[in-house]
Order: sequence, then structure tokens, then C-alpha cells
Amino acid sequence: MIKMKFKYGIFLLILFSFANSLFAQKFELTADKTTVKQNERFKVYLSFDGGDRSSLKGYRPPSFKNFSVLSGPNQSSSMSIINGSVSSTITYSYIIVAPNLGEFTINSASLQFNGEEYKTNSLKVKVVKNTSKTQTNNNNSQAMSNEELKENVFIKATADKRNVVKGEQVTVTYKLYTKLNISSPQISKLPQYKAFWAEELETGKNIQFGTEMYEGVRYRSATLKKVALFPTKSGKLTVTPFELEIPVLVKRKAQRSNDPFDSFFNDSFFGRTETIQFLATSNKVTINVSPLPEKGKPESFAGAVGEFNFNATLDKNEVKANDAVTLKLQVSGKGNIELIDLPEVKLPPGFEQFDPKSSKNVKNNGIVSGNKSEEYLIVPRVPGRKEILPLMFSYYNPKLKKYIGQESPKFIINVTQGDKEYATTNSGFSKEDVKLLSQDIRFIQTSNFDLEKKDRGDLIKSWFWGMLIFPLFLMFVVLGVKKRQDKLSGNVQLVKSRKAEKKAKLRLKDAQKALDENNLEKYYDEVSKGLFGYLEDKFQLQKSESSIEKVSTLLAKSNVNSDLIREVEEIIEKCEFSRFAPQAPEVASDLYNETVKVIVEIENLITGKKKK
Repeated sequence: MIKMKFKYGIFLLILFSFANSLFAQKFELTADKTTVKQNERFKVYLSFDGGDRSSLKGYRPPSFKNFSVLSGPNQSSSMSIINGSVSSTITYSYIIVAPNLGEFTINSASLQFNGEEYKTNSLKVKVVKNTSKTQTNNNNSQAMSNEELKENVFIKATADKRNVVKGEQVTVTYKLYTKLNISSPQISKLPQYKAFWAEELETGKNIQFGTEMYEGVRYRSATLKKVALFPTKSGKLTVTPFELEIPVLVKRKAQRSNDPFDSFFNDSFFGRTETIQFLATSNKVTINVSPLPEKGKPESFAGAVGEFNFNATLDKNEVKANDAVTLKLQVSGKGNIELIDLPEVKLPPGFEQFDPKSSKNVKNNGIVSGNKSEEYLIVPRVPGRKEILPLMFSYYNPKLKKYIGQESPKFIINVTQGDKEYATTNSGFSKEDVKLLSQDIRFIQTSNFDLEKKDRGDLIKSWFWGMLIFPLFLMFVVLGVKKRQDKLSGNVQLVKSRKAEKKAKLRLKDAQKALDENNLEKYYDEVSKGLFGYLEDKFQLQKSESSIEKVSTLLAKSNVNSDLIREVEEIIEKCEFSRFAPQAPEVASDLYNETVKVIVEIENLITGKKKK
């Protein structure tokens, strides 16, 4: 009896394994044609076989670059139950056309099932010349052509200036114009600002449409993006286009038919519509940047361009030795605040100077403005009358087309004797307190001593040699550690690279705090800063050089796999798009976890390879 039950159990196990193999999960991309004519419609299918459809989530469609989507995604499903196992087939279908000749690739799609990601294959489609006029006419009769879409939906990029000097602000505005009904656009490609320092300007949380006349035609328009650009080099500089994938709702054109019912239902009264995926691309923006004039350039000029005011203050002029004094420098006004370098403070002998505390406040309302300051803590060590020479700040005013210099007053500090005594040297000061003995000459006892001859071996013990050698060993250890610290602190970029992951996690803590407060705008901004800041520190990038393309290239050179690079690009694009279509908090939380995971994976890959 036991043997029979055992055999029966083995049989059920084999049957269950066989049933599971029949319904193994598979995600596949197919098309009814792989060689099509120009502007000919054809269907693309993405089918997922096996498993319960309720466990499917996170569907990401393929990129239909070089194609126009006329309809889709259209979803259909079928379900079967065998021996209690539920299996279903989900199919996403699209109707697309290829407006250009050549061979193009439809990239893979992906979705998640039970926590695992499944990807389709890619598919190559060859587009040949269409010699049949009838076919083209039929296509145009049922959907709006690509040329018609370009006339009715487009993005216009404009610059408030075309000719500037190096460091002068240029404001670029991206506007969406449409005469058709559209739904939420998706960012396809962000513009790149090579050789510019870019500052995003405030445009509001959501897209607001209004009515505007453009070239004599009435459109609904909305500002998508405004950015302040500060050129960091001279020459002819170009801003790349901004691309959006826009779902456009258009009415289907009636087909000619002898059937009276078709004529009746194709009447515009019934308003039959379909959604067309249209890729809107803005124009390029070219800026002519002239170098700053050499004539009249002062020695104190350090690159500030705009309209500024310089101010330097000292909190007190009468002080005792060894008491602190605060010297504050501040520049305020309009221009490239982020790129400004404040004058270097040079103190006379007798002062100890500590590293300055820096702060800034930048406002991005149309014209970039704000202030930048540094506070120096200085300690006089030697009594006397001390003078701090005037500080000079220079900037170039593009409106007046000339350099302007502003000078601080000369600071005089009267230093009186302090409460504590400090040893002074020829240099004028010493950092350490020197404690004097109560007696500098000790009394020598003159009474007789009983001197007893000792054996030499008893005089020098083994512990004495240990105590003698240990300080020498400790000195070598300290010197080695100090040499390494000096090397690291001298290599600022190496320090930044080593601390990149730690700084990114601190930034992401601010993002998590903003998410807890339901401040999604600040949340996406902090996530973007955390990821970009990590990559800039890791690859020793200046902010003006950082872009998606640059980061992707550096990651590829570091042998980071393409899937991880694509995740980085998607995170950055999601953060940028958050203004157009704010996500729910639970979706935003997924983005936070995804960003942490990506940073950890990149850190493990890069540091692991360096160690090897």
C-alpha cells in the first residue's frame, strides 16, 4: 500500500512538472510582415505566454523610432485551466507605418512577472519603395500623414539672444504648439548643453495651455521648459533638439464605400477617433559666443559676467590677542553666480586664518540672480596695529560692454595683549601654548651617596630596549599615515571619487524626507541631484560638462553593462519629466529604490574592477 502511494506521488510530481513545462513563460515580438512598403500599414504583436495575467506589471513598450504608430497598444487575452493550473496569453498589438526607406530595428519590450523581468527579442523591418499609389492613398484616407502632423503639432525652441560674450546669460525657451487634441507627452530625448553652464528656470509644476498666434495661425501653446545658459567657451555653440513622444487624437477619415451603413456610421457626427504616436522634435539653437575683450581687463578679474555689487565687512576693529575676528565677503546681483570666485584674502604676519565658510542663494526667476558669500575666521596672535589691504572684485558688464572694479576699504585692527601667553617666533605667531616651569634651574643635592657597583647586565633591562624602539616604530607608522592623507587631500578629484557613494546616499536621504512630506517636486529634484552628483564625483566631471550622453559614454568605457546604463538614462528622464506628469507617491518610492540600487551596482562594478 505504501509503495502504491509512493509511486502515485512520483507520478503526480512528474505530471505537475510536465504541465509547468507546457506553460513556461515566454515574451515574444513578432510582426505580420518584416518587409513592408513605404507608408504601408502593418501589425506588430507582443505576446506573453504562461502564468496568471494578474501577476503581470511594469509593461514597457518597444521604441518605435523611425516608425509612426497609428494605433495601439491594443490588448487582448486568452486563458486556459489544466489540472488546476491557470495559464493565460496576453497580446499587445500595434498598427504602424514606416515613412522612410531603409532597414530599421524595433527594439525589445519588457514586463515583470512574479518579480522577474522578461524581455522580447528585437525585430528588423525592411522598408522598400511603394510603387502603388492606391496603397498610399488608402493609408492617407484613414490616418493623418506625418507632414500634416508636423504642421499641426510641433515644438519651437527660441533664444532671447543669439550673439553674446563668454559667461553672459542666454535664456532658451521650449514651447509646444498644437491645433489637435493630445494626451500626456513622454520625453524621448532631452536637449544637451555642451560648453554651457545650465540653470533650469521656474516654469510651474504643470503644463498650462493658452492661445497664441504663431506666424499668423492660431494655436494652443504651452511652455515646456526654460533654461538659462552661460557659455563657458567662445565660438559657435549649438543646443541639441528637445524630443517628445506625443499621443495625438485624430478623427478617422471616411472611406468610400457603396454600403449605406458604412456611409452612415462614418459620418463625422459619430466622431470616430484614433490615437497616433507622433515624435515632435524641436529645432536646434545656435549661439554665437564672442571672447571677453582683453583691453581693459584688470588683474583681479576671475570670470564674473553680469551686474554685481561687492561688499566686505569686519565684525570688530578692537580685539585682544588670540580672540577671533570674522571677515565676510559677499557678491550679489545678476549673472553667473555659481561660477563666481571671490577675491583671495591675504593677511599680514601675526594672524592665523581658517578655511572660509561658503554660502550662496540663487534665484531662477527669468534672470538668474542671488548672492554668494564667504566668511573667514581669523585669529590675531601678536599685539599691535594690523592692516588688511583692500580687496578688489572685478566683473564684466555686457550691457555697458566694459569691465568694472569694486574695492573694499582698508581694514585696521588694533590688537591688545591677550589673557594667555603665546610663544612668538620670527614669523609672528605660534599655535601652541607654552607652559613654563616654576623653576628653570633645579637645586643640586650635595650630600654623600652610598654608591654601590652594579652588574652591567642588571642596569639595562629588556623592557628598556622595547620602550626605546617602540617610539621609533610609532613614528614611522604616523609618517606613513600622514603621507597617505596628504596625497589624498592633494588629489581633490580622488577624494571626491572615493566619497561619491557616501555623498549620493546623503542626498538621497533628503529625497526620502521630501517623499515622506509628499513634496514630489523636491523629491524628484533631490533624486536627480543625487544620481548626477554621484556620477560627476565618480568620473571627475564638471557640472558644465555633465549630460546624459557624456555619462553614458563614461559608463560604457568603465565596462558597465548596457542594461544598467539604460536604467541610469531612464531615471534621469523620469526625474526631468516629473513636472509634466507627476507620479503617485508609491510610484515615486519605486524610483527612489531603483536609484539606490543603480548607484550600488555601479559602485560595486567600478570599485571591483579597480581592485582587480
